[in-house]
Amino acid sequence: MDLAKLQQSLANPKRAPVESWNPPFCGDIDIRIGTDGRWYYMNSPIGRMPLVKLFASVLKQENDEYFLVTPAEKVRIQVDDVPFVITEWQFVEHNNVKFIQVTSNIGERYLLSAQHPLLQIDDLPAIQIRDQFLARVHRNVYYQWAELVDTEQNDEAPGYYLTSGGERFFFAQR
Repeated sequence: MDLAKLQQSLANPKRAPVESWNPPFCGDIDIRIGTDGRWYYMNSPIGRMPLVKLFASVLKQENDEYFLVTPAEKVRIQVDDVPFVITEWQFVEHNNVKFIQVTSNIGERYLLSAQHPLLQIDDLPAIQIRDQFLARVHRNVYYQWAELVDTEQNDEAPGYYLTSGGERFFFAQR
C-alpha cells in the first residue's frame, strides 16, 4: 500500500462533492464555528455529533468566507478562527517509517505529511487538512508535541521541528 492510498483510507469516505457544486447564494444562516471547533446554531451548541459531521461534510470555503452548500443552495456561516481542531494524535508506522497521525474534532484522521503539513497561522500551529481547510492544533496536543521536538538542522530556520514520515515541520520559534 502506498502513502497516498493509506491517507485516502484515513479520510472521511462520506464527504459530499461540494467542489463540483455551484448553487446560488441564499443568504446567511446563524451557524457559527467557535475557536474550540464547536458548532453553534443561534448561539446554542449543536450537541449531536452526527449533525455536526453532516454540516462539516457540506462545508465549503471561498476566499475567507465559509458556506454550507447543497446542489440547490449555498448559505454563509461564521467561523471564529479555523473550522476544525486537532484533538488527538498518535504515532503510526508505514513501511518502517514513523508518522504522526492526527484526529480532528469530527473524527477525521490525517497523516502529518507534505499533503497535510503543519503550518504556522497567526503564529499558532495548524494542519492543512482536506479541501485546504485548516485545523488548529489543540493546546493539549501542542504541549504533548513540545516534548517531541528537535532543534533546527543545517539550513533550517532557527526553531523547533517535528518529524513525521521523514519530513520535518516547523513547530515553534526558540
